[in-house]
Amino acid sequence: MSGQQYDEIGEAFEGFKSLPLVRHGEVPSFLGMVGDVRGKAVLDLACGTGFYSREFKRRGAADVLGIDISGEMIAAARKAEEREPLGVRYEIGDVAELPPLGRRYDVATAVQCLNYAEDRAAMRRMCRNIHQHLLPGGEFFVFAQKPDYRFDCPDLDRYGFRCEPTGEETGTGPRVRVTALLDPQPISIIGAAPRREVYEECLRSAGFTDLAWVPLTISDAGVREYGADFWADLLAHPPLEMLRCRA
Repeated sequence: MSGQQYDEIGEAFEGFKSLPLVRHGEVPSFLGMVGDVRGKAVLDLACGTGFYSREFKRRGAADVLGIDISGEMIAAARKAEEREPLGVRYEIGDVAELPPLGRRYDVATAVQCLNYAEDRAAMRRMCRNIHQHLLPGGEFFVFAQKPDYRFDCPDLDRYGFRCEPTGEETGTGPRVRVTALLDPQPISIIGAAPRREVYEECLRSAGFTDLAWVPLTISDAGVREYGADFWADLLAHPPLEMLRCRA
């Protein structure tokens, strides 16, 4: 399901990065958690149109491979590489069925990836495949819906998004509809909000250790642009959370 709905979005996905929550929350928080990638080999899973893949290469990564299940997303990423050659490679692939990639990586990243597993078995397969492609001691960084987000919190419209439960359950947690309030046409994506224990059990069963949940933060630039009061509701009830672990 995730591949088809992202195929329908295509290059419009780049617009997500302009929204306040992503621009001043997700992007600086995630890049700050991943940290220094200079000289490292990075595997960017669910890479979408390649935003983070390109950023890792600009920050000095020696080798970056972006993988996404959506052919349209990969096509958009390759177009971006043609416009600004950085040496990033992109391949179509399903993390749950990841073939051998010919090498192991220092770092793997997954922004909104594991939450598309329909059940624990699928998430375990994802985690095993990722672990197998990391060097011993390699790091894995996850960015996803906060597992215990309360949907009765103040709305997120001012931050560029809506987040609503569909009333359905998957094998990992409640199904969620996230809508990016893009102009002129909002875009909705259906995923899941896996429970915290599901993430932890699946990652540990694959061999990951040193699991640590990392909260979303707002950049200084975001506070300067909008003011601290603007972000108060978001920081009191953050809809997103990060996770880091080690192979």
